[in-house]
Amino acid sequence: MAASSFGFSSWRGRSTSVTSQSDMTDVPGQTLSPNQASHLTITDSRPLSSSLNSYNYREPTRSFVPGSVRDHLSPVDSASFARSVREDTAELASYVLADKKDRLSTSFLRRISSTSSHQSLDQHESPDSQMPDAGTIDEVSEPPSPEFRTEDEPDSGPSALTTMLRRSPPQSPRDPNGGNGVTPFNGQQLSSTSLSQSSPSNVVSESTPLLGGLPRRPDSPGSATEVDDIESQKPKIGPWSSSSGIFGGGIQGTIRSIRSVANPKTWDKKVVFQSVVMDPIHCLPAVVVGLLLNILDALSYGMILFPLGNPIFSSLGPAGISIFYVSTIVSQLTFSTGSLFRGGIGSELIEVVPFFHNMATTITATVGEDKPDAVIATTITSFAISSMLTGVVFYLMGRFRLGYVVGFIPRHILIGCIGGVGWFLVATGLEVSARLEEFNYDLDTGRRLVQSDTLPLWLIPLALAVILFGLQRKITSKYFLPIYILCVPIFFYFFVFSIDSLDPENLRRAGWIFQAPEAGEPWWYFWTLYKFNLVHWGAVLETSGAMFALTFFSVLHVPINVPALAQISGEDHLDLDHELKLHGYSNFLSGCVGSIQNYLVFANTLFFMRSGGDSRLAGFMLAALTFGVMTMGPVIIGYIPVMVVGTLIFVLGFELLMDALISPRRKLKLLEYLTIVVIVLTMGIYDFVVGIFVGIILAFVSAILHASQVSAIRATYTGDQVGSMVRRNPSQHHYLHEVGSQTYVIKLSGFLFFGTIVGVEKKIRSLISDDVFTEHPIKFVIVDLWHVTGIDYSAAEGFKTINRLLYGKGVHLLISGKDAESRLGRDLRAVGLGADGPEVMFMPDLNSALESCENEQLKIFYARQEALRISRPAPSNNLDVPNKGQFNQSLDILSQSPRRDHLDRAARNVLNQQEMRRSTRWQNISEPLRLMLQIFYDLSDKNEDFWFRAKPYFIRKEFPAGTVIYQCGETAKGFYLLERGELRADYETPQGRLSEPIVQGTTCGELPFFSETNRTATVVAVKDCVVWVMDTEKWEKLQNEEKEVAQELLRISLKLTSERMDAMTKYISAVGN
Repeated sequence: MAASSFGFSSWRGRSTSVTSQSDMTDVPGQTLSPNQASHLTITDSRPLSSSLNSYNYREPTRSFVPGSVRDHLSPVDSASFARSVREDTAELASYVLADKKDRLSTSFLRRISSTSSHQSLDQHESPDSQMPDAGTIDEVSEPPSPEFRTEDEPDSGPSALTTMLRRSPPQSPRDPNGGNGVTPFNGQQLSSTSLSQSSPSNVVSESTPLLGGLPRRPDSPGSATEVDDIESQKPKIGPWSSSSGIFGGGIQGTIRSIRSVANPKTWDKKVVFQSVVMDPIHCLPAVVVGLLLNILDALSYGMILFPLGNPIFSSLGPAGISIFYVSTIVSQLTFSTGSLFRGGIGSELIEVVPFFHNMATTITATVGEDKPDAVIATTITSFAISSMLTGVVFYLMGRFRLGYVVGFIPRHILIGCIGGVGWFLVATGLEVSARLEEFNYDLDTGRRLVQSDTLPLWLIPLALAVILFGLQRKITSKYFLPIYILCVPIFFYFFVFSIDSLDPENLRRAGWIFQAPEAGEPWWYFWTLYKFNLVHWGAVLETSGAMFALTFFSVLHVPINVPALAQISGEDHLDLDHELKLHGYSNFLSGCVGSIQNYLVFANTLFFMRSGGDSRLAGFMLAALTFGVMTMGPVIIGYIPVMVVGTLIFVLGFELLMDALISPRRKLKLLEYLTIVVIVLTMGIYDFVVGIFVGIILAFVSAILHASQVSAIRATYTGDQVGSMVRRNPSQHHYLHEVGSQTYVIKLSGFLFFGTIVGVEKKIRSLISDDVFTEHPIKFVIVDLWHVTGIDYSAAEGFKTINRLLYGKGVHLLISGKDAESRLGRDLRAVGLGADGPEVMFMPDLNSALESCENEQLKIFYARQEALRISRPAPSNNLDVPNKGQFNQSLDILSQSPRRDHLDRAARNVLNQQEMRRSTRWQNISEPLRLMLQIFYDLSDKNEDFWFRAKPYFIRKEFPAGTVIYQCGETAKGFYLLERGELRADYETPQGRLSEPIVQGTTCGELPFFSETNRTATVVAVKDCVVWVMDTEKWEKLQNEEKEVAQELLRISLKLTSERMDAMTKYISAVGN
C-alpha cells in the first residue's frame, strides 16, 4: 500500500527492494491532482533522493534494500550536457575578450547547467528575473552597538565568519530614523535612494553570483528571516546541548538546570505550559500511529514467536507478545535517548521468527518432549543469549568502525534471505490458521489441510489476505490497513452473536479463536519461564549455528537501513558507527532483561517522523503507551480471532515473496535471480539456516565468476609506444624506436587469483603463437604490477607457467612495479619464480624495466656496429660530413629468426646513416665541436664549418657527483652539453616525483634557457660530469654576432623539447593507466 502523500509505502509493505513507478513529477505532462496536492504538507516537502521519491517505489517498512535499477529509466542526453558545457565555455571566452562596448548579455551567467538537480531548479529564480546591477552597492543598515542591542535580537549569521563580523566593533548606533533616512559614511551623507535595492531573493546556492547585491539586514527582530548555515561553520547543537534539556552545558549547566527545576519560583509559566501540555499534544497523533503499528506487529510476530503448533509452546502466544513489547520498549528508549534520529522507532527484528522456530525444534529434539519445562527454559534462554550475542557484534562493529563491511555482501543475497522469510511466513500462516503442530511437505499435511474441519480455518484468512493484498495496490490511504484488520474481528463477532449455534467456547476449541491465557497470568509471565536449573546447555550449544546465522542476518539490516534513513530524511551528519553501538546497547540490554533482538525500523521511523513524531519526547511517549498496552495485553488474547493474525501473516508473506521473486526479475541478472530462487527454496523447503549459508556460498561463486570475467590486464604497450625516461643521444634514440616493438608491456591491476591469471596466460600464449610471433617478434615482456593489490597461490604458480612459455621462445620476463622484497615480490618468489626455472628480473618501477630492455637492445646494436667496423673502408683525408647514401655494405651477420632479422634491419638502417660518426676524423675534432656534431646531426643539416662558429660561446665546466646544477623554479642561466658523466632531472608532478636520467652526448636545460622562463626541474650530477655551458651573456653575444647560428640553436631546442615532451607524456600516460 503506497502512501502517496508521504512518498513511501504502508507500514506493512516490508519490501526487500525498491520497486519502480515513475515519479509523477518527472513525467512530462502529468501533474498532481488537487486531491493529491492537498496531502502535501510542509513536513512532506523535504527533498527525497531520486531513487526513493518515486511513487512506484514501495519502501520497506522494517528493512531498506536499494533496488539495483529501475524498470523504466528516464532518457539522459549526455551529448546535450556536453554541448551545453561547450556553449558556456565559448560564451565565457567571448565575454572575457569582448570590449565594454560589445559586452555580451550576462544572461548566460545565470543559466543553470542541464545537470542541475530538480531541487536546484526549484530554488533559483526564473530566467526572467532581473539581476542586480554589478556596478551598484545595496544599502546595508549598520548593526546596533551593544548598548542599543535588544536582548531578543538575533546576532548569529549564516556562518561563524558572518557572526563574528556582525559582533565585531566598531558598530555604529542604529539609525534613529529606522534606516529610512541617510547613512553616515566617512563624514558624508549618502542618500539611500541613490543605492539600488537588494534582490528580493535571499536563496543562496552554488550558482549565486559571488559579487551579487548585499542583502539588507532586517531592522527588527520580527522581520529577521531564518538563514541556513551556508558555510557549515555554526556550532552544531547535539542532543544533550543546553537547548535540549538539563544535560547541556557540562556539569555546571546540569547543576544550574537541576536547581531551576527544583525551585518553582524560577519556572517560566509559558515554557512549562509549552513543554508539559502543548508539546505532548502535538506529538499525540504520531504516538497513536506508532502505538497502532506496535500492536499490529505484536499480533503478527510476537504471537508466533514460539512455534504454537508444537503442544509444548501452544500456550505461549501471550508470552511471545510480552517479549515483543519488552524488546520494543528497550529499543525505543535507547534510540530516543541517543540516536541521531530523534523520531527513531525501535522494534523487534521480525526476521528472527524462523530462526527461533529452528532453535526451538532443535532444542525439543535434544531435550525431549517429555521434559516441557526444560525445553521451554532452554529455548527462551537461547533466545536471550542470541540477543546478547547480536548486541556484542553490533557494538564491536561500531567500536572498530566496521559498518562498511556489510557493503561487501551482495544485496541479492539479502533479498533472497527476506524472500525465504516470506516463504516461512506463508507456511507459518497455514500452520497457525490450521492449528497444525508442524507444517511438513508431505501427503499427511496435505490431507490434514483439506479436511472439512480444517479447510475453512486457513482458507478464509488466505482469501482475506488475497483481497487485502490486491486492494493495497489501489487504495493508498494509510488508514486502510488498520480499518481492514479491525473490521475482521467486528464482522466475525457479528456473525458469532447473530447465529445462536456459534458459541465462543466451541469456536475456541475448534481453532477459530486463540486460547485464553490462564486466569491471572500477568504480562511478566515470560520471566517465570527462565529456570536456569532446567536449562540444557548442550542443547543451547547446538543452536549456536542458528545464533550466528541470526546475528549475520541482523547485521545486514542496520548498515543498510540507517544510511538510507539519513538520506531520505535529509540528515547529512550521520555517524553510522554511533548508531551501530546504540544497536549493540539495545540488543544486549534486551537480552539481559530476557527479551530478543531489535533494531531501528526504517519505514516505521519515516511514517512516525512524517506524522509529526520527529522529537525525542514523542519517542518516550510511545514507549510509555506501549508499556501501558503491554500490562493489559494478555487479557484480550483469548478474544482475538485466529483469522486476524493469519491474515496479517499471509499478507506479509505475500509481500516479501513478491519483493523477492517478482519485483527484481527485470532488475537482476539471470545468475543473481537464480541465486535468489535457490535461497528461497532452500530456506522454505529444507532449512532456514542452511539457506543462508547456501546463499553465502552462491554469492562467493557468483562473485568469482563475475570477477573472472573482468580482465586483470589494465593496458598493453610496446616499446615504440612508450619508452624509458632516459635522455639518450639521437643515434640510440633512433635505433630504440626502430626495435621498440620487441618490448611488450602488460599492466595488470586488482587482486590476481586463479580466475584472472587465466586471462593473462591466454594473452601471453597469443603473443608467442607462431603466426603472431613471425609477424611481431618480441624479445622482452614486462609485466607491471604497480596497480596489483595482491596475489593468491594459484596466480603465483601461473607466473611460473608464463615464464616457462616465454623462455621457450627466447623471451625474457621482467616484473616491474614491485620490488623483490615487497609482499607481492616475496609471494612470487615463494613459489619459485626465477629460482626453479628461467631467471626473472624484478624492477621497482616501469621506467627501470624499460631502461633495462633498452640497454640490452643497445648492446646488440653496438655489437653489430663493432662487427661492421672491421669491414669498414679506409677513411679519406677529407673531413666532410658523410652522405647518408654512401654506405651500402651489408652486414655479415646472417639472420636466423624473425626477431634477429628485425634487429639486423634496424641496425643496418641506423648504421647506414650514422656509422661515419665514429670515424677517426670525428674523434680528432676537439670539444665541444665534436659533441655538437654528434648531438645535432639528426636535428640539423649544418656541417662542422657552421657549428665551428658556435664553439667560442661554450665554456667547459666540471661538476663532482652530488652537485646540484640548478634548482626547480630558478631563472634559467645556462644551456648544457653533457660530454661525460650522468645527470638526473627531478620533476614534481601531481602524480608524484618523476626522474629523468640524462646520459652523455645529450643536452640539458634548453627550453627554459632559450624561452627565458624558470626551471621546471631540479638537475643533480649523479656521476662526475664534464659539461659545456652557454650562459646568458654568451647567448646574447651569439645573437648579436652569429644570428644564423642562434636561429639554428632555437630551432634545435624546439625539436629536442618536442621529443622529450612526447616521451614524457607517453610514459606518464602509461604509468597512470
